[in-house]
Amino acid sequence: MAGVFTGFATITVLIALGALLAQLRILDERGQRTLSTVAFYVASPALLITVMDDSDLGFVLSGNLVAVAGGVLVAATLVATVETLRRRGLGDTVVAVLCGSYANAGNLGLPIAAYVLGDPVLVAPTLLLQMLVLQPLALVLLDADASTTKLSFWDVIRRPLTNPITVASLIGVALSVTDLDLPTAVADPLELVAGMAVPSMLIAYGVALRLGPLPGRGVPALDLAAVVATKQIVQPVAAYVIGRFVLGLDAEALLAVTVLSALPTAQNVFVVAQRYNRATLLARDVIFVSTLATVPAILLVVLLLT
Repeated sequence: MAGVFTGFATITVLIALGALLAQLRILDERGQRTLSTVAFYVASPALLITVMDDSDLGFVLSGNLVAVAGGVLVAATLVATVETLRRRGLGDTVVAVLCGSYANAGNLGLPIAAYVLGDPVLVAPTLLLQMLVLQPLALVLLDADASTTKLSFWDVIRRPLTNPITVASLIGVALSVTDLDLPTAVADPLELVAGMAVPSMLIAYGVALRLGPLPGRGVPALDLAAVVATKQIVQPVAAYVIGRFVLGLDAEALLAVTVLSALPTAQNVFVVAQRYNRATLLARDVIFVSTLATVPAILLVVLLLT
């Protein structure tokens, strides 16, 4: 349990630091946007290369991946259906789907996998699914929504390959598959830059919390509750049902996919939302509320499945 509280304590401190910097007027909205931009274009890609390079793809392509993917698909479909029926724009719908299905597998998933589940590699299926499938697809749709002209087929194919996050994920997978080691002159600076990713995202998020409307006041409470419930309840329950009754996973694997599916919405969803100026308040509030709800949610899962 110590890993759960340590992970959440780390997030809380960095978010509070961002809020304090905004309160002291050291960082304003322009500074916050700069932090988000650096995280999106530089630090996050560096982090992805280092994480993917260390992943065991043989383990990733397992029943765990199928169960995790099933939970994501159920949650994403539910949110997309509701947003479409409410006639939301494409960009806002995509961000809402990310809010309801994209887990904080990096900053929280890694310590929880290591200290609660006993193996940090258990988070790899969630990381790779999100980085190589969910996020690239979302970015293509957001690019299409932001484009002033209709995208051709080749534009759709090319766009992910021009996105730094997708490119970094592919590089990391290539390094893992080929078992190549980067030269020290490349690996060391990459590690340093990668270390900026999570702090930059969390501090920027704290600044946004302080400068914007209070969480729960920026979007309708019902909308916020529905997306958070989808992320914190529907997604882990779907992953559990698929893992147990469809795939027949053992108790250890079933606990892993359920716990990791109950992680809160990732901070980089807010970075993406701000980058495209779509549903930024929803992303901010869902991250805040789902993060608060995750400790009791994960404790409940552990108590029920162990």
